[in-house]
This record gives sequence, structure tokens and C-alpha cells, in this order.
Amino acid sequence: MVLLVKYAAATIQEVLFVRIEHLAWDCLTIGALGWGQIQIANASRIVVDLSLTKRDWMLQLCDVMLAFYPHEIEKITDRISYFGKVRQFWTERV
Repeated sequence: MVLLVKYAAATIQEVLFVRIEHLAWDCLTIGALGWGQIQIANASRIVVDLSLTKRDWMLQLCDVMLAFYPHEIEKITDRISYFGKVRQFWTERV
């Protein structure tokens, strides 16, 4: 379950209490933390879709993660290469 409370100053504007599978993937994003951290991309644009089933949402999660991890591997590979070059530079420096 997700509890979302929108407020301005001390005035609550809206409260949403929905199952995560009712949050559409076009308003969510994945962060590179642990196994992947699901984040709300923009709190001012939350899309609740009560027609989504847990099965459909989980299949979409798998699709999102299967697209996410290869990109993360590419970024990490670039970082490993970069620090290998930095190490080489400093190893050769007198």
C-alpha cells in the first residue's frame, strides 16, 4: 500500500491510499538502489489506474526492470573503465 499526502504549507490538499499496483508505470521510475527502488517520478502527476491487476502490474514491473538493468550494467562498465584509466594515470605518475 502507498499513502500519499499532498499539502501546501500546513494545509493538506489530497490524501491517496492505494495499492502500488494501481499506480501507472508512466508516473513511476526506478532508482539504482539495491534491487531497484520504485519512485514516483513527479508528485504533481500521479496516475491511479484501478483497472490494473496485480498480475499486469507485476508483468510491467518485470519489463521495466529488464530494460533498466542492461542500462545500469552499461553505466557501471563505463565507470569501471574510467577508474581503470584514472588508476593507470596515477600509477604512471612520478
